[in-house]
Amino acid sequence: MKVGFVGHPPNDIIEKYRSEELIDLDNDLGQVEEKSDLYLPKISCSVIKRVFNNSLAFRPQKIIFDVGEGKCDSGRFLSWILKDLFNIDIIETRNQNRKGSGTIICDSRLPLREKFDLILNNIIDNKDYELEREPHPSAGFWSVPCWDTRIFDLFPEGTRIFGWTRCFENGTPDDLEIECYVEKDIPTVFYAQTFCSKNLLAKNLARVYRGLYVDCDGRLTTSVKAQIEAFLYLRGTSG
Repeated sequence: MKVGFVGHPPNDIIEKYRSEELIDLDNDLGQVEEKSDLYLPKISCSVIKRVFNNSLAFRPQKIIFDVGEGKCDSGRFLSWILKDLFNIDIIETRNQNRKGSGTIICDSRLPLREKFDLILNNIIDNKDYELEREPHPSAGFWSVPCWDTRIFDLFPEGTRIFGWTRCFENGTPDDLEIECYVEKDIPTVFYAQTFCSKNLLAKNLARVYRGLYVDCDGRLTTSVKAQIEAFLYLRGTSG
């Protein structure tokens, strides 16, 4: 049976379906037919559109959907659309876990792309890692999952991960205290998808920590790439 999931559902729910074919509907699953424009507003963020398109393309028998504060209202509303309009069996969950599992990947010396791959795939490929901590990271990246992963290649190895992705690794996706945690002496880029409500946090945290606020819809533009490269260069680091 194909079982999709969205966000970071509680571990006990995931474990019930561990023997099934688990599909992370937030992730890039290859070329799928674009149908979101027929059903979703143009101002929907690219990740929400991806979840919708992946759901229709792969047609899982069930979707474990985090509809709590660990995801977003757009995700909660999308779960209703998939259930009521497309007759997909939705298992609604709310992950309010506060027993963190740590952020060893976020804080490690690995390249940023590899970090994101390990973190976002850890629900399906669940492993414990022993990684060396980067004691003096030259850059930070506060973010939600990125639609265009080419952005990772702009950052140096050992870049510290903050934001919702840090919460995701820790297994506490709705922990606002961790989501707003930033180490003040690290030059940090604060990134959110256009139309995502987390832009409210990204913009204000960038102001507080003198970072670079980036609002990007879909593919990484030449302008956004140049902004990030200039910021990292002027703050004494490079990718």
